[in-house]
Amino acid sequence: MLDVARVREDFPILGTQVHGCPLVYLDNSATTQVPECVLDRVAGHYRTSNANVHRGMHYLAHASTSALEGARRTVAAFAGAPSEDGVVFTRGTTDALNMVARGLAYLIQPGDRVVVSVMEHHSNYVPWQQLCAERGARFEVVGLDERGDVDLDELARVLDGGTTAAGGPAATADAAGNARGPVRVVALAGCSNVLGSVLPARRVADMAHAAGALFVLDGAQIMRHGVVDMQALGCDYLAFSGHKMMAGTGIGALVGTMGSLELLRPRDFGGEMVGEVTRERTTWDALPLRLEAGTPNYVGAVALAAACDYLNALGRNDVAAWEDELATHALERLRAIDGLHVLGNPRKRCGLVSFTVDGVHPLDLCTLVDARGVALRSGHNCAQPLLDLFGLTSVARLSPAFYNTREEIDYAAEQIECAVTMLRAAR
Repeated sequence: MLDVARVREDFPILGTQVHGCPLVYLDNSATTQVPECVLDRVAGHYRTSNANVHRGMHYLAHASTSALEGARRTVAAFAGAPSEDGVVFTRGTTDALNMVARGLAYLIQPGDRVVVSVMEHHSNYVPWQQLCAERGARFEVVGLDERGDVDLDELARVLDGGTTAAGGPAATADAAGNARGPVRVVALAGCSNVLGSVLPARRVADMAHAAGALFVLDGAQIMRHGVVDMQALGCDYLAFSGHKMMAGTGIGALVGTMGSLELLRPRDFGGEMVGEVTRERTTWDALPLRLEAGTPNYVGAVALAAACDYLNALGRNDVAAWEDELATHALERLRAIDGLHVLGNPRKRCGLVSFTVDGVHPLDLCTLVDARGVALRSGHNCAQPLLDLFGLTSVARLSPAFYNTREEIDYAAEQIECAVTMLRAAR
């Protein structure tokens, strides 16, 4: 069981005063705070080991390369990768998903199908949408069931050659008149960043593979929430970001099986990723380097490994259990506020609650509670197709992390209720 008071000591930023009030940071689905041990690891690398990696023959080059490849081994173990060579360092989840979409483009033929859900973050929606438009393929969007989970019955129909419940582009031939072809890719989020809906990833992986499709899992919202083992989940590609799991910004990973990564054509070209360059041709280096063009964010990789070590030391299941308790408590407190509506009632919720309040704009609400030190998120959360489904353009979101407390949830709920009262009175 987590000692939350002791854990909070690892995050000095939590002692910040905001507008004269103690900071209550509840925007962790957007970005988590960074513990001292990760900051120390980054500073230590710059102080003692900093040099460009892989090519240099001097001491610091070897030390820095060793730190990068050690980080790769740590991340591979954390994510359940079948091999450390199955970890490609990226700028984050968005970069990783674009790498997969662009890397598989040559395999997508007119009439082929790519399947996503309506609840995807734009990062796992727009790349596939654009790929299908360029390749003359069919972009099929599976809906949600009555609880706000991905509709697995509809997904099964689509994978079996049927259409989406919404019809539209998925129910007819493409613009060139091509017949509906096989599903090549199923790309879904492990957890919705708006509804908190957790995907039964193993079941979906089995469904996708039975249809002959590759399964891409957007792991941005799940990587710090319990043990995520890509082999156990059965995904071909797992993408995630360091800034959502205590590692800071600008670093993430694409983790895959060696077979699935071998399918990817390099998206970027330059140093590090080549085997031989002549006037006539270029050959690629072995994985994972062929997908890591240029100088990698090796210090970011060191930070990501340090964050993995930190979460392992805390106990990943203990972290998940406390975050689940906080989310459940937040649900209870928020639902008691008159006119407040929580989006979705998923069978399994992961770490966040999105809501609207009758007669109150989310931006106004979040601005007012910020004046009392409470950090929430407002907006479409890069999930406009999902909000369109609900007839909304904006929501408020509360997302706790394991360093938050029940008392902070109570305080945030009180400030939300006060802000609602003020905003209604001002109408």
